[in-house]
Order: sequence, then C-alpha cells, then structure tokens
Amino acid sequence: MTSPVFGRCLAFTIVEADGKEIKSSYTVNNSFSGATGGAGIQSAQMLITEGIKVIIAGNYGPNASTVFGQAGVEMVSLQGIPVKDAVMKYLSGEVKGGITQPTGQPMSGRGTGMGRGMGQGMGTGMGRGMGRAGTMPPTQTAGSFVCPNCGCTMPRTKPSMKCPNCGTEMM
Repeated sequence: MTSPVFGRCLAFTIVEADGKEIKSSYTVNNSFSGATGGAGIQSAQMLITEGIKVIIAGNYGPNASTVFGQAGVEMVSLQGIPVKDAVMKYLSGEVKGGITQPTGQPMSGRGTGMGRGMGQGMGTGMGRGMGRAGTMPPTQTAGSFVCPNCGCTMPRTKPSMKCPNCGTEMM
C-alpha cells in the first residue's frame, strides 16, 4: 500500500517503467523510518542515489520536499491504495505530480503548551498556566484536505479545494 507519510514508511518499492508499462520492481527497506530526527531528508537522499525520478506517497515533510525539489524528483500525493495501482494511475496520466512544497501538517515540536499544568510545572509559564499554545502559520488552517476519489492529501489553506490530481472536491 502507498504510505500516508513519506519519511517514516517502512519500505520503498522502486519501479522501472517504460511508457505506460511496468518493466520491473524491487523493494528497499527504509532504515531511517525509526530515526529520532531527519527521517525524511535521509530517506530522500537514499532514494535519489537509487536514481528515482518520481516519488508517490501521501504527505511530504519540508526537508524531503526540499531535497526532492533540488534533485528534480517529481512528487505525487496519493495514498492508501496498492503500489501497483498508484504507479498505473501515474503512468496513465490519471494523477499528476507537481507538488512543490510540504504537504504534511507543520510539526516543529516547539509549541510552549496550553498552560494546563495546574500550577505544578516550572516551564515557560512558571507553573502558573501561562504557557502559549503553539500556532500555525497564518496562511494555513488546521488539518488537511483528502480527496475521496484518489486519496490525494493537501494542506488546508482555504475553506474548500479541488484535487490537483483528479479535480474532485476535496473533503
């Protein structure tokens, strides 16, 4: 199955295609899936050394997106379907790449909490419930859109959106 996340998936299926036909495939374990940090960038670099030209996954983090962009690798957002089906949808033109930015939710890990320590902790608010909640950039609203037709996932940047792959109204 295609993974909902790129950097932390357990394995990658490398497919060689000629036109609209799959010629061969093999699997590479993702030794970086359990990394405490940098899983996306390390996984992307490993795949680039394998010679990939296109990557298909649900969401891409900022580091992986940057590495793929610099290497000219086309990113396609498609998840939750068998790998062979995802590859055939891409080869037939049913889905397209063109992702140029991260598609996952921001996860910087730098939020200072919700101030719910009930006076017990000595963190930013000195235990007085005065910590700030982490915030998202003003251009985004919480969550992601998911296409009910092809499974494409995109960050929620406006109230409604059509799928960039198939044109279906995203949910």
